[in-house]
Amino acid sequence: MTTHTPKNQPNDDSPAERIAKVVAELGEDEVVARATALIAGLNAGEEFLLAVGGRHAQGILDGAPPLYWPEVWGARTFLYIWNDSAIPAVLAGLGNQAWRVREMSAKVVARRELAYPAEVALLATDEVARVRAQAARALGEIGRTEDIDVLRSLLKDPEIEVRREAGGALKKLRAKAPTVEPSTED
Repeated sequence: MTTHTPKNQPNDDSPAERIAKVVAELGEDEVVARATALIAGLNAGEEFLLAVGGRHAQGILDGAPPLYWPEVWGARTFLYIWNDSAIPAVLAGLGNQAWRVREMSAKVVARRELAYPAEVALLATDEVARVRAQAARALGEIGRTEDIDVLRSLLKDPEIEVRREAGGALKKLRAKAPTVEPSTED
C-alpha cells in the first residue's frame, strides 16, 4: 500500500486551506482546468486529487473505487476559487448521475450567483431530498419571479428540510421583488 502526501499538502487541512495551497503552487487557471477535468470524470493527477480530496482521496489512490468523489471534489473546488471558464462544467454537474455531484454543483451555482435558474429549477423534482433542498436554496439566490411556482411546489415536499429551504428561498425572492405576493400556500 502506497501512502502518498504531496509536498506542502497536509491531508488534514480544510478544503479551503488545501485549495489555497494548490492555487499557490499551480496558479488559479491550472486549478480551474484540473477541477473542470475532475467534474468531467477525467484524471487530473494524483497530487491534485489529494489536494482537493484530502485524506479521503488517498483511499482512491490505494485502490478503493472512486465512485463519484473526484467529481464532487472538482465541483467543491469552485466554492473556493472561480473563473467563468468553469461554467460549462458546473452546469454539466447539475445533470450528473450522482446525486452528490448535482447537489454540490447547485451549491456552486448559488455561491457564484450564476444566472441559470432554469437549469437549477429542474432539480426541484430530483429523487434525492438533499438535491431538492439545495435547488431551493440556489433559487433563493439566483431565482426570478418565474421560479416562485417551483418553490411553492417544494413547500409541499415530503421532506421537512426541502420545505424549510423552499420557504427561506421564497422570502429571499420576495425581498428582491417585493411585488411578489405570498400565496395562501406560502
